[in-house]
Amino acid sequence: MSLPEIIRGKVYILGDNVDTDQIIPAQYLTYNPAIPEEYRQFGKYALIGVPGAQGGLPKGHIPFHDATDDFVSPYTILIGGKNFGCGSSREHAPIALNAAGIKAVIAEFYARIFFRNAVNGGYLIPFETPFRLCDKVCTGDMLRIELASSTVVNETTGEVFHLRPLGDVAPIIEAGGLFPYAEKTGMLSPKS
Repeated sequence: MSLPEIIRGKVYILGDNVDTDQIIPAQYLTYNPAIPEEYRQFGKYALIGVPGAQGGLPKGHIPFHDATDDFVSPYTILIGGKNFGCGSSREHAPIALNAAGIKAVIAEFYARIFFRNAVNGGYLIPFETPFRLCDKVCTGDMLRIELASSTVVNETTGEVFHLRPLGDVAPIIEAGGLFPYAEKTGMLSPKS
């Protein structure tokens, strides 16, 4: 993944302590992300463990997928609260979100292993916010994340929010993950 200047899309809002079992439950870990058709399956089951994210619950719950595509969500950005990606250390969690079409996650803070898996694999961009952005934005709002200024513009409401800069993880994400970054910077010999 290269770092785009702008990430624009509809946002899906989650709360605190979204764990990796909610992001991709264990029964769907039999798929192999190295096989393109099976990689797609992770997108189909992304967030299936979050109550209401897959529909079938009372009014007010918005499904993460819609009827037009079972594999890719209409949402491009996720916003969570505290401790996003907690639970087990499965690297499949950021893979599932990426396969579902998520380009960026914004949270107050992340479980360390989720953050590292997202960055090391180059699957998505994990932004941090210094306040509860999940309480200020609604599912379905159109957002624009401007990477150079670390800002989020809610195009639906006109509000502008400031994120923490990506810092040292930006070049790793830009390179496509930890191993491509290590090759690019000479820490590893390029594959022959």
